[in-house]
Formats: sequence, C-alpha cells, structure tokens
Amino acid sequence: MGYQNVFSRYELKYLIPIEEKNNLLKVMEKYMNTDDFGKSTICNIYFDTPDKLLIRRSLEKPCYKEKLRIRSYGIASPESKVFIEIKKKYKGVVYKRRINLEEKTATSYLVDHTPLINQNQISKEIDYLMQTYKDIEPSVFLSYEREAFYSKEDSNFRMTFDENLLMRDYDLSLNSGIYGDQILPKDMAIMELKTVLGIPKWLLDFLDENKLYKTSFSKYGNAYLNLLLPKYLDYGQISKDKLLLRMEEERGVTNVA
Repeated sequence: MGYQNVFSRYELKYLIPIEEKNNLLKVMEKYMNTDDFGKSTICNIYFDTPDKLLIRRSLEKPCYKEKLRIRSYGIASPESKVFIEIKKKYKGVVYKRRINLEEKTATSYLVDHTPLINQNQISKEIDYLMQTYKDIEPSVFLSYEREAFYSKEDSNFRMTFDENLLMRDYDLSLNSGIYGDQILPKDMAIMELKTVLGIPKWLLDFLDENKLYKTSFSKYGNAYLNLLLPKYLDYGQISKDKLLLRMEEERGVTNVA
C-alpha cells in the first residue's frame, strides 16, 4: 500500500514489551502483509503556539482536537518530498488531511508564511488553521522507527509498531539529523491499530490472552510533559499554579470546540 492524503478512521494505541511484539509478529504472518514502506524512519516537526495551546488543549481530552505537523520519511534534503498534515480527532474518530511538497517549499510556507503557488482544498484548510493560531511556530522534533502492516482481507485495517522515539525542542529542521532525548524505554514499543470497521478476532484473542490493554499515548503530548513543561516551570516562565489556572479557564473553550 502507498500513501493516502485523506482518510478517517479509529486509532487504538497499546504500549507493549518488545518480547510481546515479536510474538505478535509471528502470529501476524498469517493475516497481515508488510506495507510497501514497511520499515522506515519517520521524522516530524509539530507546530504550536508559543504557550503550547494546541497540545495543552489536546491533553485535556476534549471532544475535538487538532494538530499541525510536517513529516518526512528519513532525513530530508531541501528537495525531498515531505507531508504537511492536519490531524483532527472528533468523538474518537481521527481525520487526517495532508499535502505533499518539497521540504524547502513546505518550510517556507509554514515558517516564513510564503503563499503556495498551487492551492487546493487541503492547503486552504491549513491556511485557515494558521490564521486561527496566528503565532503558530515549530515546537518539537519527533522521530521514531516504524514497521507498518496491512490486512490481507481488509486493506483499511493497518497495524504499526513504533520504537526508538526521540525528541528535541531545538534545531527544528527535517534536514538536521535524527537525535534527541529518548521518550520511550528501549524495551517497549507503541502499537497502533488503525481501523474503519473493527479489530479482527485473531488479534482480539492475542490481546486478551496476553493481557494487553488499550492506552492513551500522544507522542507530542509526552514530549510536552517530559521536555517542554519542565522547562516552563524551571525557567520561571510560568508557575505551575498559573498554568493549571490557564488550562482551567480554557477548558470551556475547548469543550465548545
């Protein structure tokens, strides 16, 4: 399977030990195919406001939330094709829309606000998001090693395993290499189930037998909690009490959205 630019689906996440992942891979051989981009290194730069409004709202688990990021597969050059993605979640359903541009064009568009020559519906939606959050800027670099699979019976059912999650809040470029602080223990992986219709019985049986349970794990959320928020508190930019008060004040706005 190749890349899609528009889709909606449910995404379920599990934190699993590498040993359990390896056992599951053996079971999957009967039911799943390796994606055309099966093993890859994914690099992302997430965008946010200076006070991290987007991720703070997201962590409150509202009915609706959205993220903006730029993604490359491997280290990008200025001429590499990258994706600008809007990822939204509403009542448990994930909606993802993205456009494909050269890295230098995408960076100029997002960072320097250089208008795109060729517009389409998705780029207009990205424009609207950037106008809504007028001071949006690069926030965090996140990378991970991914293995991807799709079902032999239902190509809409996909499974991915992410390991070696790295993050940094400086040198925010897809051209700068893969390095940073470790988010996830090296003996753990994030398994994501991406589905439109449901989860197959063979997988439900495996999850039940091995007592693996769905969890909430946001990569950018964890980068914020483990890297960005401690800096806010340590540097005295905002006190913990003020931060909690601000989140409480904004909760009403979030719920309305």
